[in-house]
Amino acid sequence: MIQIQDHEEGCVLSVRAQPGARRNGLVGEQNNALKVAVSASPDKGKANDAIVEVLRDELGLKRSQVEILSGLTSRDKRILIRGIKAAELTKKLESHLHDGQQQ
Repeated sequence: MIQIQDHEEGCVLSVRAQPGARRNGLVGEQNNALKVAVSASPDKGKANDAIVEVLRDELGLKRSQVEILSGLTSRDKRILIRGIKAAELTKKLESHLHDGQQQ
């Protein structure tokens, strides 16, 4: 189960990055984290920027709603999602990941 915790500004999402992938997208779950694939390399924060963009695009969020709290140089990251509670984000992710598996 993907780890999502409530936060005073919204919720914190655990993410496992997969830089250098063939295409960008939400892949599924790995080690209690949302696995996010990005084609960008981890060089100079390019993969971090790409992860923020993928989350924003795939979940219909604004750029200001997504911030990396920790893990800037690690594959394991904690992402603050502003304005959304953990239960709402869980529903969005379940719906998105379920729809992606049916294609």
